[in-house]
Amino acid sequence: MDIRLIMKTSRSVTVELDDGGTYETFEKYRLFLNHEECMLTGTVITSIYDLKPGTEYLLEVRSIDGTNAGSINFKTEEEFVTINVKELGAVGDGVSDDTGFIQAAIMACPPKSRVLIPKGKYKITSIFLKSGINLEIAKGAELLAETDRNRFAKFPGLIESYDETEEYNLGTWEGNPLPMFASIITGIGVSDVKIYGEGIVNGCASTDNWWNNPKVMVGAFRPRMLFLNHCDRIQVQGVTFCNSPAWTIHPYFSNELMFANVKVQNPQNSPNTDGLDPESCRDVKILGVLFSLGDDCIAVKSGKIYMGKKYRIPSENIHICHCLMEKGHGAVTVGSEIGAGVRNMTVEKCRFSHTDRGLRIKTRRGRGKDSVLDNITFKNIDMDHVMTPFTANAFYFCDPDGHSEYVQSREEYPVDDNTPEMGHFLFEDIHADNCHVAAAYFDGLPERKIEEIKMKNCSISFADEAVTNVPIMANGVDACSKKGIHATNVKRLILDNVIIRGNVGDDLELDGVDKFEQD
Repeated sequence: MDIRLIMKTSRSVTVELDDGGTYETFEKYRLFLNHEECMLTGTVITSIYDLKPGTEYLLEVRSIDGTNAGSINFKTEEEFVTINVKELGAVGDGVSDDTGFIQAAIMACPPKSRVLIPKGKYKITSIFLKSGINLEIAKGAELLAETDRNRFAKFPGLIESYDETEEYNLGTWEGNPLPMFASIITGIGVSDVKIYGEGIVNGCASTDNWWNNPKVMVGAFRPRMLFLNHCDRIQVQGVTFCNSPAWTIHPYFSNELMFANVKVQNPQNSPNTDGLDPESCRDVKILGVLFSLGDDCIAVKSGKIYMGKKYRIPSENIHICHCLMEKGHGAVTVGSEIGAGVRNMTVEKCRFSHTDRGLRIKTRRGRGKDSVLDNITFKNIDMDHVMTPFTANAFYFCDPDGHSEYVQSREEYPVDDNTPEMGHFLFEDIHADNCHVAAAYFDGLPERKIEEIKMKNCSISFADEAVTNVPIMANGVDACSKKGIHATNVKRLILDNVIIRGNVGDDLELDGVDKFEQD
């Protein structure tokens, strides 16, 4: 077993127990701190809480039978003071408005110190982060978000500067600078913050409030659960986010982020409740996160048209590992709001279960010449009951003009400043069982084909009672069942040890593939 320290605070630590498992370890392990047993775990990314600040620990990992699997030494971070929100007046009865008391604790907290939200139910609207603090949402603590939109601050999309040469962007909605309500937990320009604990942040969204007419802007667009705007070095550990009004965790123009051992849980029919959407972000680690929700589990973005062209900041250096995606439209998605592109992204050692699509790449004409998707790798992934495991779609019918001839035409258009680009994609060591619709569906633009798709050591089998559905969301794509690999407009398609079992359709459909290699 490989044991690695992932994250630490003054009161907690997260470790990777890599015995070859994806989200869960192959067997359960007993953990010992300084020779005393502290917990039993069965997940690769595991967190330990209730530690003491500035203390050295020996962590030993043992099998159930007592066999030593390995050990590491670590020292927790120093802590100056703890400010308990209840000592400042928070009630925690689920009825009283505790927003002001929690905010007072955050604003009064000195650097390298802790704001503690202990056991209780805390009714809040929005709370705002401050640089240099640790926010612990302890076991048994639940933040219950207000659902009256009149209680939330409204963030304008763009605020023009006094000299009319620059602008300040606060609000955003689906890749555009638009008015939005301040989120449940909001960070604007903060750095060096750690949010951790075994508690819950509950958006309390339902069809009676935020999910009613979800695409209609009423005052402003729906808030996120955690919104990080131009933030740096933010780490989130252990917390459960549920019943989000819209996208759950939304890092925006932020860098050096880590999300470890987090849970994101929204109803399967909840609208646009993406799990974690990094937008124009760099150096993001998503480790051991459980997703179960109503849209894409992870969707990597970089702005639609205006923001992508003006700022030209791609999402890059994204690492997703040891995560579990249960339900949702796409397990891991790139796009479709990717005006500035996505580069250097690796998804590995994950498990997808009952999602519509596994690895979902979506773009369209109009995203622009800066929308370059390149060096994207998916490897060592297990899938079960995923409808279509692999998709790349250059005709995704989003936006008001999504069904227009310009977006949907299969005729070759001139390459210009509005033409996006799909580069190199590697799918390696992937096992997908009980699939339904198609093994893979790749649909590139005729004027700018997908540069290269390589599938290596991939095994796909279909469910006996497979459902019929469309493999990608584009005009002219028919519903199907048990379809093999479809590839249109790909410069180079390489299939190396790709096995498809149980399909009744054609194994391979190629149209406009310049170079095809199969082994």
